[in-house]
Amino acid sequence: MDSILKKEFEYFLAHQEELVKMYEGKFVVIKDQHILGAYDSEIDAIEETSKTEEMGTFLVQKCERGDSSFTQTFHSRVSIG
Repeated sequence: MDSILKKEFEYFLAHQEELVKMYEGKFVVIKDQHILGAYDSEIDAIEETSKTEEMGTFLVQKCERGDSSFTQTFHSRVSIG
């Protein structure tokens, strides 16, 4: 993860509980360790924020309890062997 975005993700983790209380279920945009906005969809968050901020300089994170919003599981139909 890019070091700039790593700081933003660490900010989310450090403030996750309070952010969930305010923005549960929304997609929050984090830049410079500040919340720029909260949106109903990831696409809305990216489209709106990219109007004023350069892509790659902000993090869009779904605001949920636990780690389910930032833990990914991939499934494949490829068989090994």
